[in-house]
Amino acid sequence: MNLQISDKRQFLIRLGGTLLAIALIAVLIRQQGWTEILSALKKISFTNILFAVGLIVASRFFVIGRWFILLRSGGVNVSFSDTTALTFTGLFSANFLPTTIGGDVVRLAGAMQMGYDRAVCLASIAADRLVGMLGMILTLPYGLFLAWTTLGHGAAQSLALPALFTRLNNFIKRTLQTFSLWFKKPLALLASLICTWGHMLCTFGALYILIQGLGGHVSFWMIAGLWSVAYFVTLIPISINGYGVQELSLTFLFSNIAGLIPAVSLTVAVLMRALYMAASLPGAVFMPSILAALDTDHVVADKNGE
Repeated sequence: MNLQISDKRQFLIRLGGTLLAIALIAVLIRQQGWTEILSALKKISFTNILFAVGLIVASRFFVIGRWFILLRSGGVNVSFSDTTALTFTGLFSANFLPTTIGGDVVRLAGAMQMGYDRAVCLASIAADRLVGMLGMILTLPYGLFLAWTTLGHGAAQSLALPALFTRLNNFIKRTLQTFSLWFKKPLALLASLICTWGHMLCTFGALYILIQGLGGHVSFWMIAGLWSVAYFVTLIPISINGYGVQELSLTFLFSNIAGLIPAVSLTVAVLMRALYMAASLPGAVFMPSILAALDTDHVVADKNGE
């Protein structure tokens, strides 16, 4: 009972944070004016959008490959097609189902429905998350350096450092607990990290293309550093799936550090969210059966008094 109250409280906090962030974005749009934002959008060509979409889709397959490697090296005889279906379903859930049921829960439910080992699948999902964080940690120092030198000591600390230290502490603890299975298979860990780097390069490349298409000029490595800062800020559990917080973070960073005008920064942030959502749409095909499995599990748990 107490766990249910805690979950509801956490959901309400995240819902409030999401609504506040969206309200702030609406205020920002009003300040900038729709005319400037629409003017920025008109600058980007269909070719640039197409290239950005291609890179985001490619990044999804690097993410699929990362989890596939972890599953197979963990002893789960899963096919790449099943991993693809489960990953896209999890991505779809994370983008279109803003509830307490996250994408990782949906992935696990789908894997169990397909008959794969629950314990290893759960550990592989945790490892998948941690490998993704490790990749971002490698580009984070440059982003923090940019924030420190541009915004000053106090502003940089308030923006990212408290969240970073908390995340790093949790990261170390969870790594030691989660990677016990994969420490004996360093090649699998390295391969999954290479997939993370591929995903990151595609994401940064898509951002670079969008910014260039909108008439902005930001170096690839500055994009990498600033995206990593926004990534860790978004991990703070104050909104549902990072809605609003990611867009505000990117808008602030690209406007105040990269020197883009706010209209372009906000347009890029919203376009990236739209591309991520569009790339997750194939998961809708597999979603109904997995949600049905989740409902069945909840019914069984209620009957058992869990």
